Amino acid sequence: MLFSRNFLSLALAAGVLGLASCNKGGGEFKKAKSGFEYKVFKSTGKGKYDAREVAPEGDPTYKERTGKVMALNVEYRTGKDSILFNSRKQQMGIPMRIELQEVKTKGGLEEAISLLQPGDSGVFRFNVDTIFAKSFKAPVPPFMKKAGATMTMYVKVDKVQTKEEAMADQQKSMMEAQQKMMTHAKDQLKKDDVLLQEYIKKNNLTAQRDTSGIYYVVTQPGAGAKPKQGQTVSVQYRGTLLDGKEFDSSAKGNGGKPISFALGVGQVIPGWDKGIALLSKGSKATLLIPSSLAYGQRGAGADIPADAPLRFDVELVDIK
Repeated sequence: MLFSRNFLSLALAAGVLGLASCNKGGGEFKKAKSGFEYKVFKSTGKGKYDAREVAPEGDPTYKERTGKVMALNVEYRTGKDSILFNSRKQQMGIPMRIELQEVKTKGGLEEAISLLQPGDSGVFRFNVDTIFAKSFKAPVPPFMKKAGATMTMYVKVDKVQTKEEAMADQQKSMMEAQQKMMTHAKDQLKKDDVLLQEYIKKNNLTAQRDTSGIYYVVTQPGAGAKPKQGQTVSVQYRGTLLDGKEFDSSAKGNGGKPISFALGVGQVIPGWDKGIALLSKGSKATLLIPSSLAYGQRGAGADIPADAPLRFDVELVDIK
């Protein structure tokens, strides 16, 4: 996301992604005049950092950076050290970029970022009620309330650039990342195919393989036509990992009602667009989807790990 100022919104949309031990770094927190706590470290080379003194009033050099774009990696944690968001993971290693502007709201994310210079790392601890009031103008979500009174932000600044430099840099990074993803997906498809064949054999399934790499088993044939691209389909489903762990279903996630979506236009994972198109109206089937046609290297939430082939038991209820 280029030049985004409200980048925590990604974290809140993702929800809690997992748990990990937390290393807050050496030294004591200092307190800004506006109330949040902070530690700032300057790189000394070869992966080592020393504490950098920043006055509670702020960094007087920040005005020289306003109007430019900061490239940074960021992680957010709840008061109980649950990871809300990790930009390296969610953005496949591409730094987030935010436009630096005059700090108008003290005590929020903007002021915290203003303390950092290129090459710095920072740890910022906020009162959760305060940060939502100041930076998001919204009530604290219930899951954040349950996770403690604070929210901690970890930041590593890569560089500060002009808008033109940042745009060119990001385009280059995205092209490189896309190429890596394509190469990874191609290699992973071969690995997933082995796993899916083993799964089919172990579970005594009679499956057909689509040219995309999806395996499907029609457990109850339908009498209707097959859906076409752009048509709206209604589907009952249950999704599991290959170990049987359920991560989603229409019974739980949609109140027992089928979900509806336009087929073949990217509203669902590619494996669904391709797999549902193979079925006739009224069919029940099992779809075995390689990870590259599901959630790929990123995974999804806490329940679907990276590079996970998935099983969906589906019923194509209707086509419109």
